[in-house]
Order: sequence, then structure tokens, then C-alpha cells
Amino acid sequence: MTTSRTTSQTTSLTTPRTPSRALTVHQIARPDGMPTPADFAFVESPVPVPGPGTALVENIHLSVDPYMREAMDGDWALHTPLEGRSIGRVTASRTPGLAVGDLVFHRHAWRTHALVTPADVRLLRPVEGVPLRTWLSVLGGTGLTAYVGLTRTARLQPGESVFVSAAAGGVGTAVGQFARLLGAGQVIGSTGTAAKAAHLVRDIGFDAAFDYHDAPLGEQLAKAAPDGVDVGFENVGGDHLEGLIANMRPHGRIAWCGAVAQYNGGAAPAAPRNLYDLVHRSVRLEGFLVRDHRDVQRELEDFAVPHLRSGRLVPDETVVEGIGNVVDAFLAVLRGGNTGKMIVQVGDAGE
Repeated sequence: MTTSRTTSQTTSLTTPRTPSRALTVHQIARPDGMPTPADFAFVESPVPVPGPGTALVENIHLSVDPYMREAMDGDWALHTPLEGRSIGRVTASRTPGLAVGDLVFHRHAWRTHALVTPADVRLLRPVEGVPLRTWLSVLGGTGLTAYVGLTRTARLQPGESVFVSAAAGGVGTAVGQFARLLGAGQVIGSTGTAAKAAHLVRDIGFDAAFDYHDAPLGEQLAKAAPDGVDVGFENVGGDHLEGLIANMRPHGRIAWCGAVAQYNGGAAPAAPRNLYDLVHRSVRLEGFLVRDHRDVQRELEDFAVPHLRSGRLVPDETVVEGIGNVVDAFLAVLRGGNTGKMIVQVGDAGE
């Protein structure tokens, strides 16, 4: 693996296939706890041919995300290609809504090729100097989650302090950079290793970060933010949420995005013992789903693109090359083996 500020880590392993064949990845078993490679199968088939009203997309970039672990427990049908955010190029079309060469965002992931209709996709507007994969990181669902959580749910105000858990992941690193660009006075994060904590401060611009294994999260957060936290961006749940609540300032807001502490089965973490403190401090805890805010996509782009061009916003990404690595990339996300957004490159971006 090589590491750089923009592309982060890159590995390469391409599963052999002939140009006339397509490869899809199926879930073939329900995992018990942490998924394993045995829960998946690679299936080769002829490249699909578009019928009337459809187009063939050759995928370039695929996203793998923590939420997919929950989907494996029942949302995804077995023995079918899996879904997820994807970027591809139209290579054949039988619909006036899509032309050969169009770059599109769609949700037919975990495969090299997909048949789509115009309703299935969003045409992408290439931006000079901005890599195409950015539409899966800070310009994609990852960035939209961070932006919505900060601006719509938590309503961050200039000068306020922000804490984000799972801060070295795709959403966490976007939250940290967006919060700074939106005028936050202090940005603090927790993560799972000392190296990641150092990365957050050195490379991403956090004011402070710590390894939550070193001591109870609430204690470490109190040291990092002795005056308390105005805005919490919660991605973990359980004791992380409890520690955050203990350090919230009066009239603070918590945007609850995920609960990675319970994604791999088993008993869910106990509810925070100090939940009633939200009442005493007039703190608002609100969960949100990014799919309810797709109308904010253009606003996100208008906000982020100038900062991408100026270099004030630098996507933090781990890029894994080759469809044959998609399962390993997904499992790495669940184990915390990435920094920033995990992206699998399966085709030629032409950049």
C-alpha cells in the first residue's frame, strides 16, 4: 500500500476476466457477527445488453460503507448482486436520456457492469481538477451526510465546538473539514488508534483527537474540551454517546448518524445511563438519514467545489484497486482498516 494526502492508501489486485464478461458480487449467506469472505461469491456472466429504455454502464468506482453490514442481515436478498453507491460511464444506450460517454452516479454497485434507466442515475458534472471518485466521498453520500448533519440537524454556528466519533472514517473526516470551513471554533475527534488520532490533527485539521481505548471517552473528551461541546456528531452509539452527553453544553445539539458499535450482531449496547441529562441541559438529540435530504446535493456541491479547487478541502480516501478486492475492502471498513472514505476502483476513470 502507498499513502498520500489525496488518495490515501492504494492496493491493487484485479480478478482476471475477459472483456466480454461481467463480474458481480453476491451475498450468499447471512453473517453471524463479523462477515467473512465465505459470505460472498464472485459470479461471472456475459456483459448485459441494453434493451429499449435502458443503457449499459461500465462501473469505475464503487463505495463500500459501514451501513452495508446492517443490510446483510436481511435488507439484501441472497444470491443477487449487492447494491451501493457507484460511478460509471455509459458504454451503450437505447434511451434518449443517456448518451454513450455520460458519467453517472447510480446504486448498482458490487459489479463491473450495470443496466440502468435514466430514472436510476444522476448525471455528473465533471469539475476540472477534481477527481471523479470525489463524487463518492466529499461530494457524494459521505459528504452529504456530513453536510446535512452539521447544517440541517445540528445547525452549527460559527465559533461553536464540535465533537465527532469514528472521526477517522469517511463521514468523520468530512465532518471535521466541513466544520472548520463552516467556522467551528474547535473540532475534536475520537478514533481507534493513536496513529489515526495523529492523522486527524496533522492532516485533516482537527484541533484535538484521541484513541478511545486509552481511557473512558467522557474523560478524554472533558480534557480536550473543558468548556464542553456545542455540537456532537455521533457515529458509534453506546458508551460513546454516553460520554458525549456528559460533556454537552446547555442547548447543545447532537446529530446521530450511525451506531457502528452494534453493526456486527450480538446484543445492542445499553442505552446511555445519562440520557435524562439531555433534559436537564436542554440538549437536542436528533437522528437523521441522508436519503431524506437528497435535495441538498446541489447546495453541497456549491459549498464544497470552491474549497476543493482552492485546496482548503482535501478528500481523505482509501482507494483499493480491482473488483477482486471489493470484499476485502468492505471487511477492512468494518475493522477500521481505512482512513477516510473507502473506494474501490474497478474501471478506468480516464483522468
